[in-house]
Amino acid sequence: MILARVVGNIVATRKDPRLEGRKLLILQPVSPEGKPEGSYAVAVDTVTAGNRELVLAVSGSSARMAEGCKDAPLDLAIVGIVDEVSLDDPPQAK
Repeated sequence: MILARVVGNIVATRKDPRLEGRKLLILQPVSPEGKPEGSYAVAVDTVTAGNRELVLAVSGSSARMAEGCKDAPLDLAIVGIVDEVSLDDPPQAK
């Protein structure tokens, strides 16, 4: 699973028919503390996430197992909206 923030959306008028009617969002992976990590990615939204929301996303074959995504040509799907993140044992500063 990937923790990420929704930072934008994609509009594609021409796409694979199996993606018709699907919302495509741009995600920025983040650390548990909310700091940006890695590069942007595009994900299919299965939970009606909104702009700037913190979300959980799955990739690869797990993405194709998300609700309504079977046999769709996708590699990343948003499967949850995060309400809170808490670390039991935060990393020690060096």
